[in-house]
Amino acid sequence: MKSSPRAASFEVMTSEGPAATAIDHEHPDVTGGWLRPAVFGAMDGLVSNLALVAGVAGGTRDAGDSAAVVLAGLAGLAAGSFSMAAGEYTSVASQSEAAAREIEKERVEILRNPEGEARELAAMYVAKGVDQDLALDVARQMHRDVDNAVNVHAREELGLDPDDLPSPTVAAVSSFLSFALGALIPVLPYLLGASTLLPGLVVTLVALFGCGALVTQVTNKSWWYGGLRQTVLGLAAAGVTYAIGAAVGTSLG
Repeated sequence: MKSSPRAASFEVMTSEGPAATAIDHEHPDVTGGWLRPAVFGAMDGLVSNLALVAGVAGGTRDAGDSAAVVLAGLAGLAAGSFSMAAGEYTSVASQSEAAAREIEKERVEILRNPEGEARELAAMYVAKGVDQDLALDVARQMHRDVDNAVNVHAREELGLDPDDLPSPTVAAVSSFLSFALGALIPVLPYLLGASTLLPGLVVTLVALFGCGALVTQVTNKSWWYGGLRQTVLGLAAAGVTYAIGAAVGTSLG
């Protein structure tokens, strides 16, 4: 996992040496194995446990049994956290293993037919606008080192960086922690003495808005759009499950 942003800095070259810096900016790490599971885990924890708590609260509203709501919320937190972590680990591990297999196939082919692979790489550069002779020259230079050739072909053909494949452990830990944190918020007001769903609903919707707004920092959406979208989705999930819980609780009673 990369913890620091990626920086890009280029200098304009003149006949007298480097001129003033033309480009100097930073990119956040959006390709590592932590961002997607962390975001998905937090959102899923907030929405799924809010819905679970709302459903139980709706089903027990006449009895006023907040203990059942707390039990359901904590059980949902534990079960969801372990389930998310296991699912993310298996998913990302399978993805990385599949990528490693394709990269190894490319290595074998480069060793077996280096000239043909160099011409294939040159054709990709030509398709991007490089002159044919220059493209072939660059491709052959890339093929002077097998490991470098494998890395270049993996990026150009497969869209993969062999040195930056996502880590299943990082994904699993990120997912576990973020889901647990998100799932704790709907049940936290009950743990602090609340006896109705309203406080948990309010703090969860605020948290959903904040998470949605935060995610837009690495997207091209506005903060209010991201926050409002997550709030509406969470409110819809809570409303539907509350209604189901209330209907089932009434019929069982």
